[in-house]
Amino acid sequence: MPAKKTYHHGDLKNALIRAGVEILAGQGIGGLSLRQVALRAGVSHAAPYAHFADKQSLIAAISTDGFRRLYEKLAAAAHANSADPRQQLLETANAYLEFAAEDPAHFKVMFSGILEQEKDYPEFVEASQKNYELVVEIVQTCQSAGVLPLGPAERTAISIWATVHGLAALALERQIPHTLLEQVSMRELLLHSLETLFVS
Repeated sequence: MPAKKTYHHGDLKNALIRAGVEILAGQGIGGLSLRQVALRAGVSHAAPYAHFADKQSLIAAISTDGFRRLYEKLAAAAHANSADPRQQLLETANAYLEFAAEDPAHFKVMFSGILEQEKDYPEFVEASQKNYELVVEIVQTCQSAGVLPLGPAERTAISIWATVHGLAALALERQIPHTLLEQVSMRELLLHSLETLFVS
């Protein structure tokens, strides 16, 4: 089968990232290599080395791109619902679920732990940290508005992230009983999970 031509002049790095995501979606991490990414992008085997020293560098770039895209989606939801803290939390959490459903390959590699030395990639650290800081900020807003109980915002943020991420992961792995999903949507499951955290 001919290589898929994804490269456009001046956009090699992004073309390689897109090719990497496509390989991850179809073959998993075992199929990912700089050679395969070059083949998928339709460039020479040496071309990826202009941007990535090795496979770990490519994984870092894919993960960084994913966290930036995730942040854009979460921030847009947060901004659109800034007038209502409770709704802001719910819609931002739902945007997280939507991102996982829309881009599962990206989502899985972002949280896979296969990036061995995260601190060696400052852009990755910054992009992932921005998402966490946004969640903490929303929690603080909800606490100030009396929507969430007072207490250490970071602890509450982690609890909320764990709940939302857990739902997303269960959905991607098809571990939520289909009989339940025939009765309620993922959004409804999310709302039910978060409702227990709100101040009544």
